[in-house]
Amino acid sequence: MQNAPLIDLTSKLADIAQTRPFGRVVFADGHILRIAGLEDEVQLGDRLRLIRRDGSTLSGDVLCLGQEGVTMLPDEPPLRVALADRVLSSGPVRIAPDNGWIGRVVDPYGAALDGKPLRQGTARFDIRADPPAAISRKQLGSRLKTGFHLLNTMLPVARGQRIGIFAGSGVGKSRLLADLVQAMDADVVVIALVGERSREINNFTQNVLGETGMTRSVVVAASAEAGPNARYRCPLTAMRVAEFFRDQGRQVLLFVDSITRFAEAHREIAVSAGEFPSLRGFPPSTPPEITKIAERAGPGPDGCGDITAIFSVLVAASDMNEPVADMLRGVLDGHIVLERKLADRGQFPAIDVLRSVSRCLPSAASPAENGVISKARRLVATYEDAAALVQSGLYSAGADAELDHAIAFRKSFEDFATGRTVDDIGASFERLQLCLRRCGASNE
Repeated sequence: MQNAPLIDLTSKLADIAQTRPFGRVVFADGHILRIAGLEDEVQLGDRLRLIRRDGSTLSGDVLCLGQEGVTMLPDEPPLRVALADRVLSSGPVRIAPDNGWIGRVVDPYGAALDGKPLRQGTARFDIRADPPAAISRKQLGSRLKTGFHLLNTMLPVARGQRIGIFAGSGVGKSRLLADLVQAMDADVVVIALVGERSREINNFTQNVLGETGMTRSVVVAASAEAGPNARYRCPLTAMRVAEFFRDQGRQVLLFVDSITRFAEAHREIAVSAGEFPSLRGFPPSTPPEITKIAERAGPGPDGCGDITAIFSVLVAASDMNEPVADMLRGVLDGHIVLERKLADRGQFPAIDVLRSVSRCLPSAASPAENGVISKARRLVATYEDAAALVQSGLYSAGADAELDHAIAFRKSFEDFATGRTVDDIGASFERLQLCLRRCGASNE
């Protein structure tokens, strides 16, 4: 039986092409290059490698094909590129995930970012794939512990669910993601860090995940200075890695931070290819891209595991009708909205309960639990409707029994909404029921 190093070596030798087609640079402008001689040798999305006259290289993607040549979108500004520079085809982008990737940080092309050898799998996969057939998919599984009372009860996350965290910058989105990574149960955690600052990537892997968290995690990272090609591929690679482990029968937890930067990278590429940004600044191909990546997550077919996915969305000025938020909200199984005014008051997580929803309810909870959730939401809504009246001192206690309950419920609910727990989900429901009893709104 072959050992792992020999299998890895055999796989690498099989990838060495016997011939290497090349072309020459015939046109260059500020951000794209045109290459002659490769028209019949490459496909859209293939990788190209340009060799400058001083021997340095510049990589990029095949952006367009035409009779006049191949258009290349470089990974970085094409400085010091000259006419007739040679360009080699590296073929399509494929990755070879392996169990040895767990505990490692890789780039969107499947290479290690920590400088250590990375074992490659025996099979190579395109980072693009079709979602499982709809008729073959399982139903959502049981609820997962999240480490927060509120998310255990009123906004639960079920196994195989796809949920979005919508927030502006500095409202606690990344912190909430980090806490969920540590608390939620899964066999493997796959994390896509798209367009993050290099310092944040290092901090996330070393301090947030730490040695314990990394023992079950694969981090796919494309830093903020990376070109649009890498930032666009980052969540696609992470999804393909998650699918690799799902097909082994494992339960996978996928985090993408953020899907907004993925959409922005796609916009850069599409506009460079000539697509017109007609959809509120985004090209028409953006919604299908977002829908496809969301649909690849979720419950797997029979015999496979599931991918529970959490996508973060950067919402400018807390506008939930912002293009990317609007596109993604319609294809997810729920959304958690973080509100800046709550964060400014020091509340964490700053979740706006009334604007958030989990579509695994009511089926994920028992009838009694759904009754508790419904009553709590009604009291929160009652207080919000009369908040201005109460806070201005114009409301007199006893005028409305339901509002009296809502006012009494508000203080205990604020503590509940920010409360953390390591207990099971039942304990969180007991605490919510206690809040209702204290304000006199419980039927018990």
